[in-house]
Amino acid sequence: MLPIPAGTATLHDRRTERSWTAEVAPFRLAAVPVTRGLYAEVLGGAGAGDLPAVEVSWLDAVRWCNALSEREGLQPVYAGAETGESDAVVWDRAADGYRLPAEAEWEHACRAGTAGPRYGGLDAIAWHRGNSGERLHEVAGREPNPWGLYDMLGNAWEWCFDVYDREVYRDYRVIKGGGWFDEHWSCRAGVRRRTMPVLHIDDLGFRLARNA
Repeated sequence: MLPIPAGTATLHDRRTERSWTAEVAPFRLAAVPVTRGLYAEVLGGAGAGDLPAVEVSWLDAVRWCNALSEREGLQPVYAGAETGESDAVVWDRAADGYRLPAEAEWEHACRAGTAGPRYGGLDAIAWHRGNSGERLHEVAGREPNPWGLYDMLGNAWEWCFDVYDREVYRDYRVIKGGGWFDEHWSCRAGVRRRTMPVLHIDDLGFRLARNA
């Protein structure tokens, strides 16, 4: 996992036209999304190599993070993950195990000190509708961002821990990054979308984070 320095992230919601700035402490983030091979291995099965592990719900992802933490002798981050209710999941911020990134962490890491909507030319850094052949690709097939992170944009959307807008969408969680079937305007660092935490979607996976 790669070290991500402290910084700030200015987030924007297009629907409400609201912007806010969040402080980001140093943390660690995986260079690539969780692959099907690793996902299956932790669950005791045989995986399908280096394609991103998609069709994984938010609840499945937090439970899997706990399973990986336990396998490696780390303290699981999430309590209440086995209830089947996303609102029952509590993030122990002092735990040293694996977790999903917060939205501000994800966006800070995606931008990697750059100021524009993307950290490079779209075709060079991302699989999107225009170049993907309308299919998922193996991880690390495009250029990384300046901090060495691959596939932050395109290929597969990624779950964040955060609730999107509780007053309007209840427990829907934030997803970031765009996917293989998305047009170019969805593959930008600042785009935030939402979906139900129990859904399994063919262009939605996740990436591992840990405290520094």
